[in-house]
Amino acid sequence: MFELYILMVFMIIGAVTAVVVKDLLSSVIAVGATGLALSLTFLVLKAPDLAITQLVVEILCLIILIRATIKKDLPFSTTGRWFFNTAVMVIFMCIFLSISYAAMKNLPKFGYPIMKIAKTYIESGLIKTGAANIVSAIILDFRAYDTLGEATILFTAVIGILAVMRSVGRRKQKRAP
Repeated sequence: MFELYILMVFMIIGAVTAVVVKDLLSSVIAVGATGLALSLTFLVLKAPDLAITQLVVEILCLIILIRATIKKDLPFSTTGRWFFNTAVMVIFMCIFLSISYAAMKNLPKFGYPIMKIAKTYIESGLIKTGAANIVSAIILDFRAYDTLGEATILFTAVIGILAVMRSVGRRKQKRAP
């Protein structure tokens, strides 16, 4: 439970930073950090499907927002710090790959559920739902609210991307006096 409080504080700090900071690119990165913390929160709350969906949407939106921001804030992003940027990227990739390797190594063997609820789904899914496909039964019957949450996240992301990427704004109509 303590992890949730840390993630909540991190999300609040990221949101406030995104609003307060003057630089557009820094604001976009702060919003991305807030979305990453939300994805980790979903993971701590045992909703890995929502966490993966949030992470994918967050990465795509962050890439699009950074691309849109760099067009407007180009002198800041090309200050000639090539070595520093490359070193930070290599260090980040090494840390990411080592953590990913450790996480993959600690996964249980295929077919052995680690959560009690997964065992219940597998044992009684066919009987309770009558569906031949156990995956569809779990997604649509047992975890319908999670599926609704995933669909909401994806729909919101698509609407946000369309709002950012559209090139023509609304035309103002002239009023007759």
